[in-house]
Amino acid sequence: MLTVVLVASLASATLWQQWRGVEVEAAERSRVQSAWVLVGALDWARLILREDARKGGADHLAEPWAVPLAQARLATFLAADRSDALAAEEMQTAFLSGQIVDLQSRLNVTNLVLDGQADPVAQLVFERLFEALSLPKVELQTMTLMLSQAQRAQSTPAASAAGGANATLWPQTPDQLAWVGLSEATLAQLRPFITVLPVRTPVNLNTAPVEVIFAVVKGLDLGDANRLVQARTTRHFATLAQASDALGKTDTVLNDNLHSVSSRFFEVQGTLRLDQMVVQEQSLVQRDGLDVKTLWRQRGVATATAPLQ
Repeated sequence: MLTVVLVASLASATLWQQWRGVEVEAAERSRVQSAWVLVGALDWARLILREDARKGGADHLAEPWAVPLAQARLATFLAADRSDALAAEEMQTAFLSGQIVDLQSRLNVTNLVLDGQADPVAQLVFERLFEALSLPKVELQTMTLMLSQAQRAQSTPAASAAGGANATLWPQTPDQLAWVGLSEATLAQLRPFITVLPVRTPVNLNTAPVEVIFAVVKGLDLGDANRLVQARTTRHFATLAQASDALGKTDTVLNDNLHSVSSRFFEVQGTLRLDQMVVQEQSLVQRDGLDVKTLWRQRGVATATAPLQ
């Protein structure tokens, strides 16, 4: 009897180890597959942006890069090649979606400071955005102060060394603005309207939402900003002069430092659903002419809450 129990225990342990090994291998395979699919999606997005640059002209929401990719089965793409029929069968539970977002449709937090000091023009722009969203301006003041300290620390090694562990780090993404004084509630409202880019940038009037246009164009009210957005749906602005004409306000001046009709920075968002696993990736892309390079990528994994269709 003891022999039977011992053999059964050993067999159970062996089966459990084999099952665990299979599960680990399957999870690793899914991770690698997800990574390669999302890398391919990023490369495709870069190709679209490069072809858009080849055509030249303004960047607006009627261009191919601005059309989001709705959730679609990977098998839909693989089935186009008969030799990939087996792979397509294996990918029946894999879904891919994504979009390219113009980050110059948002206010760039980097504009708030210049040479370690608050930029008064950008400060007024952000104050108008905080006013439009009914957010506490004291948090804007705190953020500007801490960003000024962070920029001085970056540019002066002695200041960085003096700050030590208490030195403020320069944020790389909007989520990291909690480091510089924004509460979670404020940050949640600001996310659709702000970004953090490595250099100072103007706002693209062809892609910016109403709230951002209201903030960045002095002398407008929300109604004026909304009319400008409606005007560009009929015909995008090829130049700042056309945007100025659409405003119809002789006392409103657009300038290259604050306003633009084209963009250099984009965010590529990709989501892959594989069985019950969801992998989301965000990439910051910089385009200079035909050179489209990835500045950073971040990836997160979650569990699908809704059944796949």
